[in-house]
Amino acid sequence: MSISTRTLGRAGLTVSAQGLGCMGMSAFYDNAEQRDDAESTATIHRALDLGITFLDTSDVYGPHTNEELVGRAIRSRRDGVQLATKFGIIRRPGGDERAFRGDPPYVHQACAASLRRLGVDHIDLYYLHRVDPTVPIEETVGAMAELVAEGKVRHLGLSEVAAATLRRANAVHPITALQSEWSLWSRDIEDEVLPAARELGIGIVAYSPLGRGFLTGRFTSPQDLPAGDFRSTNPRFVGENFRRNLDVVNQVRSLAGEKGCTPAQLALAWVQARGEDVVPIPGTKRRERLEENAAALEVTLSAADLARIEEVAPRGGFSGDRYEDMRFVGGVTPERAEV
Repeated sequence: MSISTRTLGRAGLTVSAQGLGCMGMSAFYDNAEQRDDAESTATIHRALDLGITFLDTSDVYGPHTNEELVGRAIRSRRDGVQLATKFGIIRRPGGDERAFRGDPPYVHQACAASLRRLGVDHIDLYYLHRVDPTVPIEETVGAMAELVAEGKVRHLGLSEVAAATLRRANAVHPITALQSEWSLWSRDIEDEVLPAARELGIGIVAYSPLGRGFLTGRFTSPQDLPAGDFRSTNPRFVGENFRRNLDVVNQVRSLAGEKGCTPAQLALAWVQARGEDVVPIPGTKRRERLEENAAALEVTLSAADLARIEEVAPRGGFSGDRYEDMRFVGGVTPERAEV
């Protein structure tokens, strides 16, 4: 398999056309006893062997342990990796409470800590994970720009921000990539954020392109979720929402069968077809799933295919909020979304 590349942003960060989200290797999608660092490391190595060289992590995953895992896995192969990590969410070990921080001293502190944990001398793409509503975005991005000037960071990114925030940030320093949830399951960014990003020449990194695993078709009831999995409280995975969403996924499954691919591959192909400026980063900690996801790059969707997918999984066709507490999206309450 030959993995193509795509370019993010006008500054020209070239990455593999599909990335690997590493979060689930260390956080949220199981309890600690179910984690397997050896298999996760093997998955990262297999990704690099396949040509999937765009790796995504964050200091909050674990917290901290995912950066350490990724750092160990790439130690002998750093030159062949486009490494992305994030800062701005503070989460205490063993707790679910989160805070947001984007003041300039913390920007420098967080970057230094990530570089140390990753064992690298620079980060290819450094994201503000969520906006700190107490700090003007200009101050946060200004400090991030200092990291670029110091050679510690090559490109800047933002995650889950409003269009106006994206414009203000880009006026301070070019933003290379916007990371937002985007899939058949979640299409919020198509209203205002996506047009703004494209106007500014900012690439789109689509996280959760498989709807947190729901679009794979492997969940048939809430009881299928592993013990300790945060999705067990996600509005889309509970009660009547689960049943309604399963009905949509079953239709996606039928289309995938006609196309000769898996539901996951169809869902990824749909994201990949959104434009050459879009790079999905499906997460997995298993080589088998990685190879299934990578094969989605070989699935071509015609205009007729896209129309049929739109018919069975239209915008707004899934039930429930993306998060239990939607204030977590953007790091601010809705009325402060432009901060």
